[in-house]
Amino acid sequence: MAKIYHEKDADLKFLKGKKVGIIGYGSQGRAHALNLKDSGVDVLVSELEGTSNYKKAVADGFKPVGADEATKKCDAVMMLVQDNVQPAVYRNFIAPNLTRGKALGFAHGFSIHFNQIVPPDNVDVYMVAPKGPGDLVREQFVQGQGVPCIVAVYRDSTGSAMNLALAYAKGLGGTRCGVVETTFKEETETDLFGEQAVLCGGATQLVKYAFETLVEAGYQPEIAYYETCHELKLIVDLIIQRGIQGMRKVISDTAEYGDMTRGPMVVDEQVKENMKDVLGQIQRGEFAREWITENMAGRPVFNALERQSEEHLIEKVGKKMRDMMPWLHKK
Repeated sequence: MAKIYHEKDADLKFLKGKKVGIIGYGSQGRAHALNLKDSGVDVLVSELEGTSNYKKAVADGFKPVGADEATKKCDAVMMLVQDNVQPAVYRNFIAPNLTRGKALGFAHGFSIHFNQIVPPDNVDVYMVAPKGPGDLVREQFVQGQGVPCIVAVYRDSTGSAMNLALAYAKGLGGTRCGVVETTFKEETETDLFGEQAVLCGGATQLVKYAFETLVEAGYQPEIAYYETCHELKLIVDLIIQRGIQGMRKVISDTAEYGDMTRGPMVVDEQVKENMKDVLGQIQRGEFAREWITENMAGRPVFNALERQSEEHLIEKVGKKMRDMMPWLHKK
């Protein structure tokens, strides 16, 4: 079983007297910077001047600098730019200024696990990854609560890397509910698998196939959208709140019987075998190499697939149906 840390296990003193650089002021970057600042941590934000994120950081009271300056001035820097740009940012701005005793943090292990970034031996390398979007991380912190985090140490040069990581997690509010210890390898491989097999790839493909099945059988696309896409959120919310069996106790007996008898017909053992193939590609580094090459080539496959998806009937119908539900557009 995983080791789980709570408030008593983390101490912000390991960040006292240190300056923390937040590299990238996107959704996660903003939440990290504001939460740490409110926790009494000295924060310096790095963002590209003239961008919307730069302007947002200024509006929030920060004075953003370049990644090179942030690395020079900070004792720990947290890499919160997207995976595909991390190697260049690290190589050009961070590496030349990452001196002995400093710490390099991540919220996802891709760049480290797949050797896109190879830090020197004399710096700490750690991970703190909230299990929720940045807006939720900030919202829960302000309400006096927190979002669970996972934590890992890749390199402990100073002997205090885990203490630093736990202090960082506490500054985000993560220890208020629990911080689970993992490794860079485990986080990276399970994160990629979850995205591809269920959360993004599996879920969207299942929805599209179900939508197409109804439309091809002669049912109206608007009704098909409601039944295969829109109502998915209702079920997911119930599963998150109550678990799978808890969800089944809330829906009708008819729906529960159909769930237990027909679900395995749709998602059968062959699907599990397919999932094992996807996991194998991740574990062997095949997906990582493919994605790295795709970015180097200018994303031809990515862009083509994105355009193809945008032209699917479910997107056209979905926009029309969502426009009928104004509550979906509330910020």
